[in-house]
Amino acid sequence: MKSVIVRLREYYNQASPTEKSIIEYILEHPKEASGITIYELAEKTFTSPASIVRMCKKNGFGGYKDFTKALIYELAIRDNNKSEEKKEIVESDNIEGIIEKVTYKNIVSLEDTKNIIDSEVIEKCIDLLKTCENICIFGIGSSLIVAKDAQQKFMRLNRYCTVSEDWHLQLLTARNMSSKDIGIIISYSGQTMEMIECAKAMKENNVKIISITKYGISPIVDLCDYNIFVAANESTLRSGAMSSRMSQLNVIDILYTGYASTQYEKSLELITKTHIRKGKN
Repeated sequence: MKSVIVRLREYYNQASPTEKSIIEYILEHPKEASGITIYELAEKTFTSPASIVRMCKKNGFGGYKDFTKALIYELAIRDNNKSEEKKEIVESDNIEGIIEKVTYKNIVSLEDTKNIIDSEVIEKCIDLLKTCENICIFGIGSSLIVAKDAQQKFMRLNRYCTVSEDWHLQLLTARNMSSKDIGIIISYSGQTMEMIECAKAMKENNVKIISITKYGISPIVDLCDYNIFVAANESTLRSGAMSSRMSQLNVIDILYTGYASTQYEKSLELITKTHIRKGKN
């Protein structure tokens, strides 16, 4: 079932002023919004039924009925007892409080990501990973950490992957790729200029591109063929991109496990073969 609350929260920054009015009302009054007609919602938000339908469709719903059905279902299973505000890091927190709150943020981010991942897109990405010649992964900053984790995982399954820490080398890689290769761009914002340049270079070579970004419209999403969206529940102290990185790593684990499961016995053999034993001290 598609998550309404997560999708609207992630989409909000890209929404038009009219859509923001609708989203704000729904996020502030989710239970009430789930039980009113489209005309009542339009009246309360000073918008029109047509604007509400467009907003629903932009977020992956067939229409208002599909939207409200998903919202009712989500409210039925969502734990409303936990308050996001109470889980924010504050100056007075001791180490026990920091442990609890950081862990909670990561758990919420993973749960929200699960609710917006499209399984059909994942299946298509796994098919591409199976048939391509080379996997080239792109990312800078905290996303580079995720890219290197992906490289390590797929190399264990004897799938050659390239990841460079230098952006200029990443761009050279993109320019030298062929239509037989696959590119994976990791950028939470979807607006990283270096990654946009790499995506443009791959498009010129007819390379299929998979993106891992936050939910919503962005330049990288527009350039890529398959988009896997993640959610984040960042703390105010966000310099380490903590929750978003956990969500991205989770997507890599899903792609890796999905790929390995398509050739289960062979994957087990390769994982055993590539296991590096640690010597005893």
